[in-house]
Amino acid sequence: MNTQTSALARAPFDRTLLLAAPATLFMVALFIYPFLYGLWLSFEPAKGDWLANYHKFFTADNLWPTIWTTLKLALPATLINVGIALPIAFRMRVKSRYQRLITTVLVVPITLGTVLIADGMLTYFGPKGWLAHLLELLPFYEGPIRLTHNYWGVLISLVISGFPFAFLLILSYITGIDPVLARAASTLGASPAAQFRHIYLPLLAPGLAMCFCLAFVQAYSVFPSAVLLGAPAGPTRVISLAAYEAAFEQYDYSLASAIAMIMGFVQLIIVAIVLGLRGLFYRGPVVGGKG
Repeated sequence: MNTQTSALARAPFDRTLLLAAPATLFMVALFIYPFLYGLWLSFEPAKGDWLANYHKFFTADNLWPTIWTTLKLALPATLINVGIALPIAFRMRVKSRYQRLITTVLVVPITLGTVLIADGMLTYFGPKGWLAHLLELLPFYEGPIRLTHNYWGVLISLVISGFPFAFLLILSYITGIDPVLARAASTLGASPAAQFRHIYLPLLAPGLAMCFCLAFVQAYSVFPSAVLLGAPAGPTRVISLAAYEAAFEQYDYSLASAIAMIMGFVQLIIVAIVLGLRGLFYRGPVVGGKG
């Protein structure tokens, strides 16, 4: 009897281990091993000591500025996407007949991908597009309109492709907050602005921080937009393009791995700063869900 009882007690634990093993192997095969291999490869330069690749990156005039070039694109695009998505998602927190239609339309840019978005922008925002011709007709603007093959073309592309992701993520967070909390505050005389500032915003702080981090990582890894809509040899020479050139033009995979490691480290710094600011902004329960 005792043997059967102990076997039954161990059964859920054993099943948990069996279910966790494939997930662990999946994580190791697709994430941990490639990272460790890339880190090791970055310390195996073709010439010089084990830090030669990192020394080359931070001393070459065409490599280290790519960090700031990418930050100047990723940070504004992330702030714009989160800043615009938050009030729209807050307005749409109450279910209506238009909510499903709007969310379905916003999924379209995600399904199209950055390449098709860039192709559409070249057609409509390019020098011969209808938007450029329309702006040229306005009396207060003179000269050619250039919204592509420069900084602004890449930024607009990042906003178009990243906004639906940020909006849907924030909407999922904000609809999980129990509206009874806001109704209770309104009975005590709280205005809509006060309800948002003292109820919704603190409960949304963890979700907003996570949304910012995910949107930033997505924007920082920009590559197709920088090539198709920017100036790869000039103001939109991003760090991912530098890694691509090192790997597939110079065939220096060790240097490309070092650039990828630096790219990941910069992203990690920004994510750590955002999560640290989240802790300073609000400390307390992070859930206020329904039910």
